[in-house]
Amino acid sequence: MRVEVINPDFYSEAARLVIALLTCCHALSDGPHGTGRVSFAAMSKINLDSYFARIGYAGQSEPSVAVLRMLCALHPIAIPFENLDVIRGSGVRLDLSSVEQKLVGDRRGGYCFEQNGLFAAALEGLGFRVTPLAARVRWQVPAEVQMPLSHMVLRVDLEDVPWLADVGFGGLTPTAPLRLDVTDPQPTPHETFRIARSGGGYMLQAQLANEWNDVYRFTLEPQHPIDYEVANWFTSRHPTSRFVQNLIVARAGYDRERVSLMNQELVIRRESETEKRAVDTPEELLRVLADQFGLHFPSGTRFGAPGGVSPA
Repeated sequence: MRVEVINPDFYSEAARLVIALLTCCHALSDGPHGTGRVSFAAMSKINLDSYFARIGYAGQSEPSVAVLRMLCALHPIAIPFENLDVIRGSGVRLDLSSVEQKLVGDRRGGYCFEQNGLFAAALEGLGFRVTPLAARVRWQVPAEVQMPLSHMVLRVDLEDVPWLADVGFGGLTPTAPLRLDVTDPQPTPHETFRIARSGGGYMLQAQLANEWNDVYRFTLEPQHPIDYEVANWFTSRHPTSRFVQNLIVARAGYDRERVSLMNQELVIRRESETEKRAVDTPEELLRVLADQFGLHFPSGTRFGAPGGVSPA
């Protein structure tokens, strides 16, 4: 008889999913009987003063279009998109207290589930009505390739107008909220976007070099914390995930600047100008992370291995 040995990590992962499912049950509704709307604020609250200090915001604390625009602009500049915990094999936790500690307290970055989870909690703390959604990434993906629901986005309803908010799409994060009820081009502090109807859903598109490019497809079906836990497991642990295979860091800058690091290539875009350079050593990688993205790690920290995705 052959005995199968189960990796003990399986149990911790399963436990996390069960906890997320139980948490989801408490996260529903505005009232005792529930409305089906997912509420991040119902799970726990974040310290808004600390969050505002982290992104450099000193404006009004009220649910308005002006405040939403300012937060969408400042968040991607201050908090970089990054998957360094995935590369290091330390895992990605999505409970709000862990996300707040990492992105605000520890001044780290994160990817979509962390970024938009924190942003949703901040918006709800200000009184915005937020519905978490999921998208299938189409950016630089061939049309015939099917993609999973692996990207988190937010719907924000304000004064009877639905908006799309997303502070976690790496080097193409929209730096302004986008109206969901119009199909016209919508400028942001960086690129111009539009939201096209796509079957029974929507397709976010970005205008680059005078061409419209698909970014991701989504519907208005609300998502729950357990949905993101499952997607996060695939994104952070499955060997075919691009976040497992590649080191990815990105941030928006002022004056339409975009800075991104993909494995060992640093790219800085300003308007129509693009600067590229190689990052060849572990020490140089740590300097780039600190100087370009505000991410500080102790001397001697290593990402990847010889022949891997980043300098060893």
